[in-house]
Amino acid sequence: MEFCIAADTLYPGQSISGVQTLISSGQTFELGFFSSDNNKSRYLGIWYKKTPDVLVWIANQNNSLTDVSGVFTISNNGTLILLDQRNNTIWYSNSSRAAQTPVAQLLDCGNLVLKDNLISSSEDYLWKSFDYPLNSWLPGMTIGKDTSNGLDRFLTCCRDSDIESPGDFTYKFDYKGLPQIFLKSGSKKIFRTGPWNGVRFSGIDFLQYFSPISSNKELLGYKFVDQTKYYRAVLSHPGIVNLTELTAGSTKWAPWAKVPSDLCDHYGWCGANSVCRSFNYSISTLTPLECQRKDEFMTLEHVKLPDLLEFWLNKSMSTKECDAECLKSCSCTAYANSDISGGGNGCLIWFGDLIDIKGFSEDNENPGQDIYIRLPASELSKCTCLLYNTVYSYVLNSFRTYSGLGAK
Repeated sequence: MEFCIAADTLYPGQSISGVQTLISSGQTFELGFFSSDNNKSRYLGIWYKKTPDVLVWIANQNNSLTDVSGVFTISNNGTLILLDQRNNTIWYSNSSRAAQTPVAQLLDCGNLVLKDNLISSSEDYLWKSFDYPLNSWLPGMTIGKDTSNGLDRFLTCCRDSDIESPGDFTYKFDYKGLPQIFLKSGSKKIFRTGPWNGVRFSGIDFLQYFSPISSNKELLGYKFVDQTKYYRAVLSHPGIVNLTELTAGSTKWAPWAKVPSDLCDHYGWCGANSVCRSFNYSISTLTPLECQRKDEFMTLEHVKLPDLLEFWLNKSMSTKECDAECLKSCSCTAYANSDISGGGNGCLIWFGDLIDIKGFSEDNENPGQDIYIRLPASELSKCTCLLYNTVYSYVLNSFRTYSGLGAK
């Protein structure tokens, strides 16, 4: 038998335990206790009511209950508390302020929120589970910085199929220079979105499902905005972010997009100073720079910009000024606009090797961005443009074609 306490809401003095649950108003999500596969550990979590095996959040992932006597309650001053049978605190919410009339509510987007019942604005939530994501990125959830509370929200995978065990993979913002999102295994880079260019990330598709969150024109985070209840992005243990969908009448989640999506999405797959193109499985290797007086720039169109390893950024400089600035230094190898909105402005300069450039076709959902590669004038005149199914591939110095599996 299954019990529900006050539908989706918990008030001071109320609690849930055993098989009791909270269920969101639209019957989409459920909060309650569950046991691990070996039944030795017990957790408080949130799952889809239609597919109870798909967990989206766990309160006490790192501090399990060792019996079935756990109690989830709310204190009079507005703290969510998970207690064991000896009344020891296993987990609690860390709200920075108290509430006069606190309530906890499980929203139909899967967000468990703590709020003052006298205040209805979502901006005034005292605490929310969306600030502490697990491996699932749900519609309405933002990853990245929250300047109001200092939190940096990111995804962490769960080891294998065991959601109670944190894995090594993370999907997290990096704000060095221009914001990028990195998929990493520990400190090893697996995939990156490319830097934010004022309009989009230069190296990731399916952007229509996400919306930038910014403050004073600075990108802080990215919000999954698709309002379909049964979409979610999941970071799995093999190091893949899958966008999955639960179709009407089904109880199985089906992936329909992912990153990395091909070999060229893998970080640095084609080596330094190369452009990796998955649509024709090619690598274009750039000519080493000799720093001559008559160096010029070749426009490389529709690419994910190189990683920001050795770089210089000036957000107020014009394209023409950026061109001249790059030529001042022999170690400058390329430049691009840091912001492509309004026709393009700002100056982003790279020094040394160019790492992890991916080429896109111009009709791709995300057409990438243009970058200006510095070359000796003598080499620029030798540039050959090869036409592959109406996609131009700029070839410098040498051109090698791979089957896709051997390109590394």
